[in-house]
Amino acid sequence: MSLTLDQLNSTDQAGFTALLDGIYEHSPWIAEQAWAQRPFKSLTHLKYALAQVVRQAPPQAQLGLIRVHPELAGKAAVAGQLTAESSHEQSKAGLTHCTAEEFTLLQQLNQDYNARFGWPFIMAVRGPRGLGLSRPAIIATFQRRLDNHPDFELAECLRNIHRIAEIRLNDKFAVSNLDGELVWDWCEALAQHSEGIGDTAGQLTVTYLTPAHQACAKLLQTWMQDCGFDEVTQDAVGNVVGRYKGTDPDEPWLLTGSHFDTVRNGGKYDGRLGIFAPMACVRQLHQRGQRLPFGIEVVGFAEEEGQRYKATFLGSGALTGDFNPAWLDLADADGITVRQAMVDAGLPGKLDAIRALKRDPGQYKAFVEVHIEQGPVLDEIDMPLGVVTSINGSARYSGEVVGMASHAGTTPMDRRKDAAAAVAKLLLYVERRAGLDLSSPHGPSVGTVGVLNVPQGSINVVPGRCQFTLDLRAPNNEQRDALAADVEGALQAICQRRGVHYKLERTMTAAAAPSDPAWQTRWVQAVQAIGLPVYSLPSGAGHDAMKLHQVMPQAMLFVRGGNAGISHNPLETITSDDAQLCVDAFMQLLENL
Repeated sequence: MSLTLDQLNSTDQAGFTALLDGIYEHSPWIAEQAWAQRPFKSLTHLKYALAQVVRQAPPQAQLGLIRVHPELAGKAAVAGQLTAESSHEQSKAGLTHCTAEEFTLLQQLNQDYNARFGWPFIMAVRGPRGLGLSRPAIIATFQRRLDNHPDFELAECLRNIHRIAEIRLNDKFAVSNLDGELVWDWCEALAQHSEGIGDTAGQLTVTYLTPAHQACAKLLQTWMQDCGFDEVTQDAVGNVVGRYKGTDPDEPWLLTGSHFDTVRNGGKYDGRLGIFAPMACVRQLHQRGQRLPFGIEVVGFAEEEGQRYKATFLGSGALTGDFNPAWLDLADADGITVRQAMVDAGLPGKLDAIRALKRDPGQYKAFVEVHIEQGPVLDEIDMPLGVVTSINGSARYSGEVVGMASHAGTTPMDRRKDAAAAVAKLLLYVERRAGLDLSSPHGPSVGTVGVLNVPQGSINVVPGRCQFTLDLRAPNNEQRDALAADVEGALQAICQRRGVHYKLERTMTAAAAPSDPAWQTRWVQAVQAIGLPVYSLPSGAGHDAMKLHQVMPQAMLFVRGGNAGISHNPLETITSDDAQLCVDAFMQLLENL
């Protein structure tokens, strides 16, 4: 018989600890300390409380927790000395059926890992979906993590321990995250369509209106129809639009969604999660035969990343009336214009049809978006969800410092006009100045010198020119502008001091998009309703929500990403449990309306 929260909440400390025996390997102290936080309002609440006990434990206790775990396919496994839980997990991942070569490699990896870190390698081998990872995936992760810094690797081991505990709790409570698993499976299936061929085979790349992009659009339409949307269409810029009607035709609609294009060699969840979570909610409503007073419009935006053409937000920009007519004549690397790509994909390719997509803000309540965090914050603090306070404003620059190219052997150090050294000084200043905003009450600033290029550089020539880019971001426009002014001033002073001169052009300015207070509060209430404390944070990345912000209220919900929150990378990942929490929070928001 499965465990229930009522049983846990009503028992004494000893009984509570006994009921949770085996959730954390040979570590009853975690349950003992979590007992004081009863009553738990949800399994999510319990998982979070257990994780926080570990997080607040002294370092020696954390290290002890790691060290009681067995090696993967190690001596204890061979001798049959694993706990029932560990034995089941290693079997589920096929580690009990290693080939001789795989077994030898795993033994060597275990030995190398222990020698480097002093504790066993910990990995939740049942994976983000709970079904078990393949042996090649486990070995690849093992090899990759050997290069981590010890402090980071210790934290990564603890995060994997929490994932192991989460899966064990799901088993003990007989929980099935059907919606989260469906969302996760949709992300996997959509990722089968990619432009990657030859050297890029196996990489996920979906850029605007390519065959892979069109295949994704068709699949989205099929799934939306299967979910029970009343209307499913593809509009004149390639957006996939699903509409689920409400009972009151005069009630404004709720607009939601995200993008389904990707960066080159990107991740499976960036953007796409924000389409699938509300789709799962509509599917729930349809299966129950339920209508809300208001309609729900879910948009899979066709373009957000700016990969194929030098334009971004083509999809959401069309809905806000911000589609630049000049974009139709932009050409990709093969000389194909946006207009031609549209026609080739069966779209009108005409400005009138695109302008007709502009939404009337009066017909909508707001725009809300679910998105993977694309950063490490939530993962670091064991927090599944975060409420976004603002989407950072940004300023981008293209610049060049010009000095004097001269002989590297004969030019004394105090007589050089080294352009690259001047830019290096600027890079260090940007790092230091942005770091001053770490304690800002509005959130931190960030600054990046992403491109450095010495044209016709040579090993024995003092650089006479150095080209560079700047990307400056902050949670509000005032903080962004203060950062930009200081960086521009520093560049001027550096160049003057070094006897070089510079050119600097601001190529883009994007206004910050603070979340609407009322809609941010609705996300707060939704997170609290599923049993989690609220953690608020700004978004350092841009999103479709910042375009919709121009015409209607907007607010976002973040979900943590695994692998330290990495994004725009094949290592981008989420769990089906966290996907379930996205759906649950979204449904709470809908029902609270």
